[in-house]
Amino acid sequence: MLRYSLKRLVQGVITVWFIATATFIAMHSVPGNPLANEKAVTAEIRANLEAKYGLDKPPFEQYLIYMGNLARGDFGISFTQQNREVNDIIREHFPVSATLGILAIVFAGLGGVLWGALTALYRNRLPDIVIMFLVILGISVPSFVVAAISQLSIVNLNALFDMSLLPVAGWGTIWHMLVPSLVLGLGTMAYLTRLMRSSMLEIVNADFVRTAKSKGLPATRIFTNHQLRNAILPVITVLGPSIAAITTGGFVVEFVFAIPGLGRYFVQAVQQLDYTVIMGTTVFYGAFLVFMVIVVDLLYGLVDPRVRLE
Repeated sequence: MLRYSLKRLVQGVITVWFIATATFIAMHSVPGNPLANEKAVTAEIRANLEAKYGLDKPPFEQYLIYMGNLARGDFGISFTQQNREVNDIIREHFPVSATLGILAIVFAGLGGVLWGALTALYRNRLPDIVIMFLVILGISVPSFVVAAISQLSIVNLNALFDMSLLPVAGWGTIWHMLVPSLVLGLGTMAYLTRLMRSSMLEIVNADFVRTAKSKGLPATRIFTNHQLRNAILPVITVLGPSIAAITTGGFVVEFVFAIPGLGRYFVQAVQQLDYTVIMGTTVFYGAFLVFMVIVVDLLYGLVDPRVRLE
């Protein structure tokens, strides 16, 4: 187990290095220069940034400086926000995105397992047909459309009752988090529902399930101890990437609902060609995704003792 863990950590470090290198190359291939914008920085700030990051040096030397700073955990200073480090931006705004993502993944995970198991138990009957129709909608409709419709529905609902039942936008209370988290987790919940349904259908007619029924075990015990536990394994496999994707992928939802998360600053950085913020947040997102995949790989062996991590 320890050997496998170390092996996965080394693979994770190599993956993060590749992400950082690809991001550096991509950003230096994009036309434009934030330091050339007169409104972006003063001449003094421009000179300090060029000296710190070697912007007046060849690209390879810039890459070495960038990787050296990255190895020390220094993502740099924003090109467009005076005296603000990228580390501070991540430290201040990632908790907001993480809170929203945790609520979304709880909604998606519980809903996906519940609806997937229900559709498998009622295969080709009314609950299965209705839920799968909703699942197809959840997968097909983009998140920005769902976010806009949800916000419009909140406005109409508040106007109908002539009171603020739910906030339209903003952040601060659980009521601000409720609708954005549901919108953010909807697509993942639909995907997990389909995955859980397929896995459950393979389990319900398995030999060990028939044996448990022949022994007269209660239906609830068969469902929880035999069917659900085995069918949920594929869901756990994709749960790590899903957690990372939801936690770091709510850019549109954060923008629509005016949530001060990290995704909002990433979008602003792209619009302003703020290289350090773009590269810093991209590497941070990539490292977080790799970490979650490793954690899920390790947990997978704990959930199913039959799995051997070789």
